[in-house]
Amino acid sequence: QARLVESGGGLVQTGDSLRLACVASGRTLNNMSLGWFRQAPGKEREFVAGISTLRGATGYADSVKGRFTISRDNAKSTVYLQMNSLRPEDTALYYCAAAQGATTAVSMRVSKLYTTWGQGTQVTVSS
Repeated sequence: QARLVESGGGLVQTGDSLRLACVASGRTLNNMSLGWFRQAPGKEREFVAGISTLRGATGYADSVKGRFTISRDNAKSTVYLQMNSLRPEDTALYYCAAAQGATTAVSMRVSKLYTTWGQGTQVTVSS
């Protein structure tokens, strides 16, 4: 069974950048769609970005569109989330997740579709 491990979180200031990485072990990511979700204290987990196996199609939450970029390197079994122009409201625990097969622009936003989750990496943006 695949295991996902996130890294790259930290404490930054408004306007700074971070790149999160999620490395998979135990299986290849080639046939899996990947997503990043986040959960802030007292709030529900929300979709941030996704990348499908289908032509590498990507999707973003409106709140991060234009600032965040998701990418994948199947050879390294790694998915990345480049986060620019960070804001205090981006503060959350960020999780990567993997789903078997292709996702669509709609389905990639559904957390129940993802069967494997990492433990999360904390991102804190100070004002």
